[in-house]
Amino acid sequence: MEYGDLYRQVQRQKYDCLLFDLDDTLYPLSSGLATSVLKNIQDYMIEKLGIEESKIPDLCNLLYKNYGTTMAGLRAIGYDFDYDEYHSFVHGRLPYENLKPDPVLRSLLLSLPIRKVIFTNADKIHAIKVLRRLCLEDCFEGIICFETLNPFHKSTASDDDDDIEFLGSRQPSNIDIIGHFSQPNAGSSGLPKTPIVCKPSESAIEKALKIANIDPHRTLFFEDSVRNIQSGKLVGLDTVLVGKSQRVKGADYALESIHNLREAIPELWEADKPAEANYPGVTVETSVIA
Repeated sequence: MEYGDLYRQVQRQKYDCLLFDLDDTLYPLSSGLATSVLKNIQDYMIEKLGIEESKIPDLCNLLYKNYGTTMAGLRAIGYDFDYDEYHSFVHGRLPYENLKPDPVLRSLLLSLPIRKVIFTNADKIHAIKVLRRLCLEDCFEGIICFETLNPFHKSTASDDDDDIEFLGSRQPSNIDIIGHFSQPNAGSSGLPKTPIVCKPSESAIEKALKIANIDPHRTLFFEDSVRNIQSGKLVGLDTVLVGKSQRVKGADYALESIHNLREAIPELWEADKPAEANYPGVTVETSVIA
C-alpha cells in the first residue's frame, strides 16, 4: 500500500460517531428558547414549589453552577416533584415557532457518512419537537435524553452502583443553599449530591456513552456549554465548542455557528461515500436510546 493511501485510510477512521448537544447547538441562542426556558423554570419554582420570588435569581444561579441544571439542584436540596410535570411546565410554553427548517444543516449532516447521535439534558418530547421544527429528525440514529439517564423517579439513594447517590443515607429537607454560600469560605464540598444524572457530570457522560455503545476515543462531541465540553474532554472525547469563534480549554475546535462545520473540520468529509448517511424508516420516537 502506498504511503498516501495509508494516510488517507488513517484519516478516514479517526471518528466513527458524532455526538451533538441539542439546544443552542443545532440552532442559535438568538432563537429565544433559552430565555423562555429560564423564565418558565423560575415560574415553576414560584408557582409549584412555593419558593419566594426574591430568592429565585440567586437560587437559580447557585443550583445551575453547582449541579449542572436547576432541576438537578432543586432535587438535591430537598424539593420533590414529578419529572414529567416539570418538563411539561418548562418546555410546554416555549416559542417553538421561532425554530425554522434548516436545509443547510440538514444537507451537512446527511452528507456525513458517520454515525450521529443527540445527547441532551432535556426530555424526549422537547428533543423530538426541536428536531422536527428544524427538519432534522431523520439525520440522527438516536437521542440520549433525560429519560435515557433517569428512567425512574428516585426520591432516595439506591444501592445501584450506576446511580449518582446522595452523600448521606437520606435526602436532607430543603437545604438553604443561599445561606450556605453566604458563609465565609463556603464551598460545594458539603452539599448533598443530586439523584438526577445529567451533564456536565463525567459519570453521566460515561453512562450515556456506555448505553449508546459509543467509543469516546473515536467520537467528536459538539456542545455550546464550556463546562460540558471540558467534562467531555476528561472522559476522552474530542470536542467542538459551538457558538464561539475562539477555542477554550478543553475544546479541540470552535465554531461560531454549526453551519461552519465543513469549513472548520473538513477532514470529516474525507470519508465521503456516494450514498447519503440518512436513516430511512427510523422515526425519532423509536430511536430514543433508553
